[in-house]
Amino acid sequence: MRTAIVVGAGIGGASAAVGLERAGWRVTVLERAPALGEVGAGISVWPSAVKALAELGVTGVEKAAAVSAPAGMRRPDGRWVVKASALGVEVPVMIHRARLHELITSRFGAGVTVRAGVTVDGFEDGAVLAGGEELRADLVVAADGLRSVVRGALFPAYGGPRYSGYAAYRGIAEVELDDGGGETWGRGRRFGFARLLDGRYYWYATENRPAGVVDADVWTGFGDWHDPIPQLLKASETVLQNDIYDLRLPLVPFVHGNVVLLGDAAHAMTPNLGRGACTAIEDAAALPRHLDDLSGYDRERRAAATKLVRASRVIGRVGQLDSRLLCGVRDDVFTVGGKVAGVLGRKREMGESHG
Repeated sequence: MRTAIVVGAGIGGASAAVGLERAGWRVTVLERAPALGEVGAGISVWPSAVKALAELGVTGVEKAAAVSAPAGMRRPDGRWVVKASALGVEVPVMIHRARLHELITSRFGAGVTVRAGVTVDGFEDGAVLAGGEELRADLVVAADGLRSVVRGALFPAYGGPRYSGYAAYRGIAEVELDDGGGETWGRGRRFGFARLLDGRYYWYATENRPAGVVDADVWTGFGDWHDPIPQLLKASETVLQNDIYDLRLPLVPFVHGNVVLLGDAAHAMTPNLGRGACTAIEDAAALPRHLDDLSGYDRERRAAATKLVRASRVIGRVGQLDSRLLCGVRDDVFTVGGKVAGVLGRKREMGESHG
C-alpha cells in the first residue's frame, strides 16, 4: 500500500487525507495543534466546492434556502447600490468553519492516522523533519498554510506572503433578522453578513490599516452604519481580528518531486471572493486523479488558482478605495451595471419562456 504524509489538518489537509484514503493510500496527518479542530467564523461553500466535497464522500453541506428579503450591495447609510437579484449570481452555502471541518474529518477511516501536537520544522532530502524525526512516504502533501514550512524549504527564493493593506474582523451573532445580507462598501471599509445553515449570522468587516495593529475595536469603524450592522455587533461575544495576506504572483509550482502544495500553502488569496477554502477542497478532490503523474495536478490547479488570487486581489483594491471621488464613481458603476444586468436577465427569462 502506498503511503502519504499530509502536513496540516485544516480544511484542505483534512480533505486531502480523505481523498487519498479513498484512493487506497495509507495516510499520516501531522498537525501542530494539540487536537483536531478549526477556529474562525463562517465560510462560504460555492457550488464547485460542494461538488468536490461530494466526490470525497463528504455529506451535510446542502444547498442554502433562498432568502426572501433583499440582498446585495449597500452604502453605509443603507441605500442600495445593487441588489443580488438583479445580477443573477450563484448563492453559496454558508456554514461555520468548525462544522465543515467536522463533516470532513468524520470521513477519516482506519487508513488515516492523525498525529496532533507535532510541529514540522522543515523538509530536507525527501524527508519531513518533525520533532527530531525524519518521516518519509511515497507522497508528501504540504497543506501547512500561508507561511508553509515545506514551501519555504523547497522554494527559498520565493517572496511568499504579501500584506494586502487591510485587516479583517469576523464574528458570529445569534439574532433574528429579516434581511438577506450582502456587503456594504464605504471608504476604506467594508462590512458583510450572511445567514449560516444553523440559523446564526456570520459577519465580516475589512479596514485599511498598517500591518500588526491590534485593537479589535470594530465599533469605531462600523457602529454607526445602517441596520442591522449595529445589532450584529452587539450580539457577538467574540470578535476575531487578523491582517489579510495573499501569496505573491507568480505562484510557485504546486509539485516538486514527490511533494504537492495544497490550499493556502499553494495559493493563499485574500477573502474577497470567498474562495480560499473552496479552492483547497477542489485541490484535494483533484489530487487523486493525478497520483500516477503528479505534474497533471500542477497543470490542472495552478492556472485556476492563479486567476482567483489575481481576481480576489483586484476586488480588494476596488473595495478598499478610500477616496470620496473614486468611491462615488465605483458605486455609480455598480449601480448602472446592476440595472443593465437586471434588464438583460429579464429579457433572457422572457426569451426562454417563449422558446
